[in-house]
Amino acid sequence: MKDLSVLIVDDEPLARRRLVRMLEAVQGFRTIGEAGDVRQAYSRARELSPDIMLLDIQMPGGSGFDVLDQLGKDVPVVILVTAFDHHALRAFDASAVDYVTKPIEPSRLHSALARARLAVEARNGVERVEELQETILALRLALRKDQARQTDLWLKHQGDAIRLPLDKINWIEADRDYVRIHTSDRYFLHHESLASMERRLDPTEFMRIHRGAIVRRSCIARLKQAPFSALIAVLADGSEIRVGRTYSRTVRMFTGV
Repeated sequence: MKDLSVLIVDDEPLARRRLVRMLEAVQGFRTIGEAGDVRQAYSRARELSPDIMLLDIQMPGGSGFDVLDQLGKDVPVVILVTAFDHHALRAFDASAVDYVTKPIEPSRLHSALARARLAVEARNGVERVEELQETILALRLALRKDQARQTDLWLKHQGDAIRLPLDKINWIEADRDYVRIHTSDRYFLHHESLASMERRLDPTEFMRIHRGAIVRRSCIARLKQAPFSALIAVLADGSEIRVGRTYSRTVRMFTGV
C-alpha cells in the first residue's frame, strides 16, 4: 500500500507535534511538512503538493477556509480540524472529506484518514480516465489528418434519405439505440449509437462532454457552475447540457476556465 503524504496545518506547535506522533502510528501515511498560518499553509501546499491536508480552522491571519479559497482547484484532499462542532456543516460545504474535533482521539483520526485515502484513490482514478481520454483524442486528431474530411451525413427521415451538412449540427444526444441530432431549428432521430457517431465526427469540431452528449465546439457560448462543482455547457441557441465529471477537465482545457 502506497504511503500518502500529509501536510499538517495548525497554529499551535504542540498540536502539530501531537498530530505528527499520531500519524507515525498509522500505517500508510507520512508527514511531509507543517505550517502555522494561512500564508505558510498556502505556500507549503503549493510547494509540496500533498495528498492530504490536516487543516486547522482557526488560525492567525485568517482561517482554514481561507486556505481552501486560495488554493482553488489545486486543493488536496482535506480533513478539517476544529475545536467547535458548529464548524462541521461548513466543513462539508468546503468539500472536506471529514472533520475531527479537538482534542483529537486516535481512533477518530484513523477513521478520517481511511476516508481520505478512499477520496485520494477516487480522485486519482478520475484523473487517469481523463488522461486516457486526452491521449485517445490526440490519436484521433493524428488519424484525421490522413483521412478525407466528412462534410455531411445521410439520414433516414420519414422514409426518405436526406443529406444533413455537418456544419448544421449543434449537438447530438444519446436516446437508447438512437441519437437525436439537433440543428438550430429541429432535430432528427437517427438509428446509430453515440459512440459510432463520435468516431465519424471530426474531433477538432465536435467534443464529447457527457457520456450521452456530443457538442459542436463553436456552439458552446459559456459554462455555468452547477451544484456540487458540476458544470453545465450553455450553447448559443440556449440549450443547456450537463458536463460529465470525467469530461470536465477536457472541457475546462478547451474553454480555458
